Amino acid sequence: MTIEYNEKGKYFTNIISKETVPAKIQTLTHLVDGEVHVRQGQRLKDEMDLAEPFLAVTNATLYTNDGHIFLRTNFIAIKREQIIWVTPSDDVLKEENS
Repeated sequence: MTIEYNEKGKYFTNIISKETVPAKIQTLTHLVDGEVHVRQGQRLKDEMDLAEPFLAVTNATLYTNDGHIFLRTNFIAIKREQIIWVTPSDDVLKEENS
């Protein structure tokens, strides 16, 4: 890690601070319930607009179309081309299986 200081004492580093956003992600084949990490002060949409080919998701649970758990993992990289929709979990008003 490198840290550089300017003449006013402000420091710059190559580490990007991020916030965790619980999210639901629908892919072509699975529903993913996990955490997306976005840059501080930005929205989930801003993270989705990045040109990177994969979206990193942590603490993820993948569900089949009929609602059964397919996989649980600490990390998964989802190809952005396969994503149909994304929503912050906090914005979900009512879940079907509740």
